[in-house]
Amino acid sequence: MSPSWSIFITVTLLLLQLCTGEKSCVIWSSAGAVVQRNSDFKVYCSFNCKCERLMYSGQPPMKQKHRDVNSTTVYINVVNITEKRTFSCSCDCQHSLDPCGLDISVGYPPDDPRKILCIYKVMNNESGDVRCTWERGRETHLMDSSQLRLTTVSGNHTSKLENVFRRGSKSLSCSVTVPRSVQQIHVWVQTENPLGTAVSSVQTYSLSDIATPPAPVLVQPVCSSQRCIIEVEQRVLTEHLEIQYNDGKETWTSYQDQDMVTGTLQKRSVSSLEPYTLYYFRARCKFSTGRWSEWSTNVSSWTEEEPPTEGLDVWYAESATAPKTPRVYWKQPDKSSARGKIIEYRVRVYSPDSGTEQVINVPGDVRTYSPTTCDKCEVTVWARNSKGLSPPASVRAPQITESSQDVTVITGKQNVTTSWRMLEMAARHSWFVLEWYPEGQKLEELRWTRLNREANHAVITGVQPFVCYKGALYVFFNQSSASRTEFGGITAAESIPKVGPSVQMEITRHTLKLSWTELPRDMRGGCITKYTIYLKTSSGHQLNYSTPTSPRRFKIKDLPPSEYNLWMTASTAEGEGPVSQGLRFLVQEETSISFISVFCGIGLVLVLLLCLYQIPSVKQKFWVYFQCLMLDVIPDPANSKWAKECTREKGTIKLQLQMSSSVSQGEPDPDLVDIVELSDQSSNICNSTNAFSQKPSHMRLGQRRESSALLYPVTTYIKSFSHESDSSDHTQTSLETNTTVDYISTQGLG
Repeated sequence: MSPSWSIFITVTLLLLQLCTGEKSCVIWSSAGAVVQRNSDFKVYCSFNCKCERLMYSGQPPMKQKHRDVNSTTVYINVVNITEKRTFSCSCDCQHSLDPCGLDISVGYPPDDPRKILCIYKVMNNESGDVRCTWERGRETHLMDSSQLRLTTVSGNHTSKLENVFRRGSKSLSCSVTVPRSVQQIHVWVQTENPLGTAVSSVQTYSLSDIATPPAPVLVQPVCSSQRCIIEVEQRVLTEHLEIQYNDGKETWTSYQDQDMVTGTLQKRSVSSLEPYTLYYFRARCKFSTGRWSEWSTNVSSWTEEEPPTEGLDVWYAESATAPKTPRVYWKQPDKSSARGKIIEYRVRVYSPDSGTEQVINVPGDVRTYSPTTCDKCEVTVWARNSKGLSPPASVRAPQITESSQDVTVITGKQNVTTSWRMLEMAARHSWFVLEWYPEGQKLEELRWTRLNREANHAVITGVQPFVCYKGALYVFFNQSSASRTEFGGITAAESIPKVGPSVQMEITRHTLKLSWTELPRDMRGGCITKYTIYLKTSSGHQLNYSTPTSPRRFKIKDLPPSEYNLWMTASTAEGEGPVSQGLRFLVQEETSISFISVFCGIGLVLVLLLCLYQIPSVKQKFWVYFQCLMLDVIPDPANSKWAKECTREKGTIKLQLQMSSSVSQGEPDPDLVDIVELSDQSSNICNSTNAFSQKPSHMRLGQRRESSALLYPVTTYIKSFSHESDSSDHTQTSLETNTTVDYISTQGLG
């Protein structure tokens, strides 16, 4: 044989071996491929060639220690197996052969099926489906096959056996179509798997006892305010029909229809419903015997509205900034009294003083109104829906007297219990009103409740933690008279404040004025009990001041000169919160600023007067008024030299005008002045002076006596004039020359 043929034969054999997949061994179990859980057995391997023999178990494969049966067969013992496992064997020989393997499934034999339950779902007037369910017992962990066996009885005739298989399915139910002529059925179930077979007991049913009609179909209801008409469609005629309804709650209300069913299309009326309510309806039916059908699909409809039946709950509150302008509040009516959607509120404000009234319409989403300044007005409120108005509800600010009512407040996690003990003087009361609100938010978040005269406590719900509440208890004796007891510091849970106050300051010399804003509600941690002010000087000395929560301002006087650091904290019952942002300021020593200011002011006035004095008209008037002021200090003329000489020559008066030596002897004689003694007259010297100042300056000496008398002021003194002229050639016609005035007392003459 040529070498080429040898190579061809070898390749052909290798290819044939690869295609046939020749195994190196054969593997089997002493208990088979399916074993019962927790059992023991042996796994054998028989090899086809001499080689090193190996056995494996598990995934990934793990080498197992085996025992020899003979020269070609080995085995391993498997003890208490609990789950599916893979076994394999291999042989390391000169030819590459495939290993052999075996999958062992683990489980239980089936239990007897139990609790077989069958119903007969009538589909039409001809037939229906018998649907049966059962329980199979414990889990087998294997592939089970179930078989439903059924025999039918019509009169005295028993029909053939019906077998329905469900292989490999976890569903424990199946259906069989049965004519309506069948009266009785016998049912049992058989279950099997590789480990065994189980059969249930036989169950016998009368179809009339398990007959179930199909669910009815409801048409959209037509409703009035308290009644709905529902149309019901059925595929088969039944004897009983049940309708249920609810208003969105979990509980359904049954409306058992007493009318007989006369056909497959029925109309039923459901009454005693609430106006303006969304109702859901469903229905089911039943034959004279048998089971109720399934519920129909839900349908829904709104009932119509009716006018509101009850008046509103109306209350009022006074504004701290405008106590004569009360704000009126009212609660949204509940569903049963509103009987519809409230589209608006009608408010009437009546003034008993003027007899006028004002009517305002308020939108339906608003429940407060502030009338104009009218603290004695009566406010009446109506609610209106599409069908009409509610009964009126009125409120008027009563005459309030502060009371010492004994009110006790006990706080819980989410509620507050308020109780009180009536005083003897309040035995004639009619009702109570308890109001509460977050501190500082009375007008925005006011809540209240009305209580009858027998009440002695109330539970306030919806209290938010870490929020401080205030409130008041009103005891009404009538519509216009009530007593009030206020209380505060209510909180369900409390902590220290989260931030410090925001401080503003004003410094005036040695006085410090502080003001601060209220902490945000979510930062207070409850009810603020006090504020603390800290002042620290540059020398390290610290001053502390505690102040109540209201008013939020404080004044510190007589601060010594120094540089200061300031900060504040807020406290609750739980403790002191963090400090505010620090402020720094300086108080300086006082200087003579006031003296300098006064000196500068006086100097400014003097400069102003000096400037005005330069004006001629002002200057003339100034001297006139100055002389008026100086009249009281005119010297006594009796002490003059001239008056003394006159007393020595009693009865003789010599008046001589002294002439200048430069005057020539040829000049004419000078004019003489007649002197007349005047009687005492009390004239106003200021008026005479004014008259004098109005005369012309060129008045001559030789004028008549009358002119002389008017020229000078009327006094009890006589004046003597002497003139000196600078030149003899100048005619003396003016009084503008130098003049010497002497005074002669009237008592010194003759």
